[in-house]
Amino acid sequence: MTDFVKKVSEKIPKLSTEQVGMLLNSLRSENDTLVSILESLSTGLIIVDNDWHIILVNKAAERNIPLSVRARDKNETIPIWELIDDTSIADFLKKSAEKQNTNTGEEFSIANDDKVKFVMLTLIPLVTGETIGGTIISVNDITERRKQEILIHRMESLASLTNLAASVAHEIKNPLGAISIHIQLLQKAIKKSRETDGMLPDEKFMEKYLSVVNEEIDNLNKIVLDFLFAVRPVQTNLELLEPDSIVEKTMDFFMPEFESKSIKTDVNLCKNSPRLLIDQKLLREVLVNLVQNALAAMVSRYQNNSGGKLVVRSLVKSEKYILTVADNGIGMDEKTAERIFEPYYTTKADGTGLGLTMVYKIIKEFRGDINVKSVEGKGTVFTISIPVPQNGTMLLSSGGESDKK
Repeated sequence: MTDFVKKVSEKIPKLSTEQVGMLLNSLRSENDTLVSILESLSTGLIIVDNDWHIILVNKAAERNIPLSVRARDKNETIPIWELIDDTSIADFLKKSAEKQNTNTGEEFSIANDDKVKFVMLTLIPLVTGETIGGTIISVNDITERRKQEILIHRMESLASLTNLAASVAHEIKNPLGAISIHIQLLQKAIKKSRETDGMLPDEKFMEKYLSVVNEEIDNLNKIVLDFLFAVRPVQTNLELLEPDSIVEKTMDFFMPEFESKSIKTDVNLCKNSPRLLIDQKLLREVLVNLVQNALAAMVSRYQNNSGGKLVVRSLVKSEKYILTVADNGIGMDEKTAERIFEPYYTTKADGTGLGLTMVYKIIKEFRGDINVKSVEGKGTVFTISIPVPQNGTMLLSSGGESDKK
């Protein structure tokens, strides 16, 4: 139909009024069909001109990103970023326009009514003939894909429950053994007393064994509660956030304690921190746990005298955000370092052995990794690595080779 219309339009001066009417009806019909197709697409499309003024926006785009009501007004002559109610998306489009970067893409999280939606924005040039007449912004809702990835990751992590169950079985064995022994002793004492004088042993004698039984029952209860805590899935509210701002705020929170214990700090973070798929509250929990352990290790070594130093670094390498927390405290031997993330394993007299287990679980929920290196008497380094979401899009250049921008 397009070729037909093109040929006929070239002969408009020679057409009768009736033929011109037929041509206009054909153009209107074709335009209506194209509009219907665009409105029916599940992919959101926003088309802007070279000044980034909106030419067209379909319904899927309106559903997937927070556009202002003015975005549908074709008479608006303001850039698209001023018509979007999400700051991060607006900033992305504005920077892309300033850098004239129209071969790019980025993922965003949009919070709405305690729910988080994930969308992928991709920019490609709008080519008209041999010139670029604007930019096509495609908007894809990838929330379900992200949820499936999280679900698959959680299912894979269930395999670690075998080791956890074995640890719990070992922990329960000792209290059960103690209870069994003391009940047997009570039974023997009662039997012996009945055989001699028909009376029960005196109360103090019975209380001695019963107190041990009650104490071990309390221990069992604590082990079971800790086990439930350890196996309970981590409730995450994953969003695309800049981790360095969370690290900086957490370090500021601890600063008075560092100063009171004469501990020096060296914090060197990324200048342009990438946005990661993380939970702000849980990342802070990870940092608090690591910093508290580092403080305890340095206090144990220096006894509140000057000499302690905490070093926090972040960088991006090989598509990963890497955060290190290093101290020059008492350190750990090789055997302790190998077991540090195991449930119930602790070197502290009042420790539960679950703090670093929870740290490990949280980082795994972020699809990251954490490891530790330590030298006894010298210090410890925890290294966290979290993947940076892939934002680049592969597009064909004019030469036929794929470019990644």
